[in-house]
Amino acid sequence: MTKTCRRVERSGAPLLLFVTLACALWALSPKAAWAQRGASGPAEHAEVEPVNNLPNPYETVRDWGALPDARTWGSVSAINVDIDGIHIWAGDRCGTNSCAGSDVDPIVRLDPDGNVVESFGAGLILWPHGMDVDSEGNVWIADARSANGRELEQFPDAAGKGHTVLKFSPTGELLLTLGTPGETGNPPTHFTEPNDVLVAPDGSIFVAEAHGAQYIDEDGPNAISRISKFAPDGTFIKSFGSWGYAEGQFRAPHSFAMDSQGRLFIADRGNRRIQIFDQEGTHLDTWYQFSRNSGIFIDANDVLYAIDSESDDNYNPGWRKGLRVGSAVTGEVWYFAREHVSARSSGMGGVGSMGEGVTADAAGNVYAGEVGPVQGLTKFIPRLTRADAGTDAAAAATGGWGMPLAAGMLLMGAVWALTMMLGGGARGRGTSA
Repeated sequence: MTKTCRRVERSGAPLLLFVTLACALWALSPKAAWAQRGASGPAEHAEVEPVNNLPNPYETVRDWGALPDARTWGSVSAINVDIDGIHIWAGDRCGTNSCAGSDVDPIVRLDPDGNVVESFGAGLILWPHGMDVDSEGNVWIADARSANGRELEQFPDAAGKGHTVLKFSPTGELLLTLGTPGETGNPPTHFTEPNDVLVAPDGSIFVAEAHGAQYIDEDGPNAISRISKFAPDGTFIKSFGSWGYAEGQFRAPHSFAMDSQGRLFIADRGNRRIQIFDQEGTHLDTWYQFSRNSGIFIDANDVLYAIDSESDDNYNPGWRKGLRVGSAVTGEVWYFAREHVSARSSGMGGVGSMGEGVTADAAGNVYAGEVGPVQGLTKFIPRLTRADAGTDAAAAATGGWGMPLAAGMLLMGAVWALTMMLGGGARGRGTSA
């Protein structure tokens, strides 16, 4: 049900003031959102103060990296640093949001200056969504969907691709395929919309499904959310997790990361949280303080980079899109880089745009893959240290209550009106100081 605040005609100042205050307080309420499909979330989320006001130590460089042959970037969510800690791998959706009918290489390797030094994957990948680079430098791609009816009608050769995890050598040789190309289903032989893949130090392979689960509010046959584990040679070991709101359940596990302890971090995007597991699927912890993440990455120093491309008043009330950086050890959030200004928003609404995939190089530069009205890659260059920023995360977080702009203006206007009304009434009665 849509709530509105109506202007009251021919009413006195006290009534107008009351209505203005009521509207402001309602707008500040975490339930002040227009219900949309998939906008539900865990009850615990409402108890967490939004983290929107932290130092930003980064210089933002938009449109980083140049594709060969004057190609323009399309949507990018698959991104990962190479094993050398210097080069960056990215999966471009062939200049648009799909590689159906394209003959360009979607997977590119960029040097520190943003020049492409390697590319591959033409004709093999439809919708690169998630990526990992293993300890041998092999590149793993989660190809999250198959061609839709419109694409198949226009490009019949797009059939037989997607719903797979693909392992490539650093030069682009296809080494392993998990799942059945072009078909949905259940492991071990099939996947349904695999979001991401992670290869652990011992070679174990983790795959997250399914992309559409975040838009589902009730359990049913299409409510698929699970993590599957495979041996290094692709032999199926187990699946764990299910669709739902409880700890250990997911609504679209969207991205993976692993810390130095070998703990598996999962961006449970539909549930607006990160969940932490051991490698056997035992739930260890749940964190809401990094927001509703599309992508997460943990570097060698256990710094956690969490990027939010979708928060708005429906899907994550009170939180802003942006990049949050903190500790994978303590769970502290240190920094917040706010969303890009854009004519249209990323995600399903709200304000501005922010990337969906995230990674960081050995020097601490952060790279985001963009999928909304802002596309291509963004580089965040650190210009300050934590000491330079003059804050610690706990102190800075006290300002992070994320008041929406419109509600703040209403509240300030109401306070001003109250001051003027009371002050003016006192003078009208002839009171003096």
